[in-house]
Amino acid sequence: MKRLFSALAALLLVAGCQAKEPPTQVVYRFDDHRYLELTGWDCEGALWYTDTKRGIHTESVSQFYRIFTKKFVHPSEQYIAITGWGVGGFSVSKDYGKTWQLAQFSPGENEPDGMNAPPQEDVEAFTVVNDQGFLQTKHRLYMSSRPFDDPRLAAGGPGITYTISDGTVQKIKPRSPGWPWGMVYMTPQALKHSVEQYKTNWQDQPDKVPEVKGYTGWDHMRCDMDAGRK
Repeated sequence: MKRLFSALAALLLVAGCQAKEPPTQVVYRFDDHRYLELTGWDCEGALWYTDTKRGIHTESVSQFYRIFTKKFVHPSEQYIAITGWGVGGFSVSKDYGKTWQLAQFSPGENEPDGMNAPPQEDVEAFTVVNDQGFLQTKHRLYMSSRPFDDPRLAAGGPGITYTISDGTVQKIKPRSPGWPWGMVYMTPQALKHSVEQYKTNWQDQPDKVPEVKGYTGWDHMRCDMDAGRK
């Protein structure tokens, strides 16, 4: 009987939790008017972005989001990039948080073993500054393009003509320009073997994460596993 009562009590406790609205907590602050909120139990759920000055409140990740636990510094305002615990991709906004898209790692060999993305345990920090994202790992740096599209690939533009190692002339045409700015992350090593190297927004890239000065936001995400149960 004791076991039966214990089981019933546990079921009632779970049912009580499920009947309650999931808690919402601030998990990251960019500054005094921009922040991220997570709605869900056990630090997993939907991620919301808020900018009180611009009147923006949008859902960045709809469900199953788990916070990024490594160093996170994000002074950039127009280009917002967020990754999660597994660092499998990036939720990106290029319009101050009004709309969101999925940015990914570039296909190809960013890693020496042929993988296109770093192991989660190798990731050290994610910095978004000057409308560019920089993911630092133990061994290499991933980055997005500079924040503009090559004007040669605009509608009616001339396209980009380049010559490959065997002397063959190739062309990137405006009707198939490839990735827009900010929508793919790659290493300098992979860039050398990608046609992206011929676009102006991938040229003259920094070889390290730019220095961030005067940042007043948090440098890590924070989450209370017991939120909603206290």
